[in-house]
Amino acid sequence: MELSAEDAKLVTLARATRGRTGAAEGAAVRDTDGRTYAAASVDLPSLQLSALQACVAMAIAGGSSGLAAAVVLGEAAELSGPDEAVLRDYAGDGVVVHLADLQGRVAE
Repeated sequence: MELSAEDAKLVTLARATRGRTGAAEGAAVRDTDGRTYAAASVDLPSLQLSALQACVAMAIAGGSSGLAAAVVLGEAAELSGPDEAVLRDYAGDGVVVHLADLQGRVAE
């Protein structure tokens, strides 16, 4: 699949973040102002967040008013219910979402 340069950057950020942490997932989002946020999944006894949930939390904490695109890198073939919900709650409809495998290959 051919990605725009901006979306390809999100894949690179998600892959690098997941690689640094060794987490199960990496994600990156671009907000409506063009800022990017990248995060890895968190799996602690007291806190569990998907990589996308962590990205959305970072965007909100950074003062973002919405999302334009997201990349989730992992083994899942589709977004989880909680990830779909967080995108819908925060960004509404129309957010471009790309799913990629652990090597960063985006699904068609």
